[in-house]
Amino acid sequence: MSDTVSLPEGYEISTDAARIDLDRVHRWLSTDAYWAMGRPREKQERAVAGSLNFGVYDRISGDQVAYARVITDRATFAWLCDVYVDRSVRGANIGTALVGAVRDHLEPYGLRRILLATHDAHGVYEKLGFRELARPDQWMALVF
Repeated sequence: MSDTVSLPEGYEISTDAARIDLDRVHRWLSTDAYWAMGRPREKQERAVAGSLNFGVYDRISGDQVAYARVITDRATFAWLCDVYVDRSVRGANIGTALVGAVRDHLEPYGLRRILLATHDAHGVYEKLGFRELARPDQWMALVF
């Protein structure tokens, strides 16, 4: 695996779903994330409830500054999604450190693959070992 990027001083990562600031995460995703624009709050709450959640928090204020969600069976497959870093802390390697922590958290499960989709952050994910699909022609999607 590629090297993990450390969080900047003063931040911590947690998988404690009780710490997720649902109001903040919903606002981020439904108003500022191209893949989730307009997502209803109820749908976001169901997504959080059915997922492995990662938050990055300011150690002093306790405020959540980033979020990522993983859908996984913890045996063979995971889908990394809803990765978001608050605009006020972008550029500080928080997103890279968060994705690295997700990867490292999932590694002991022995998953065959972790998938994700991105329109504009390929460089972040490539630093952590993600690559384009070798055979995209083998993948299909059912879109509702």
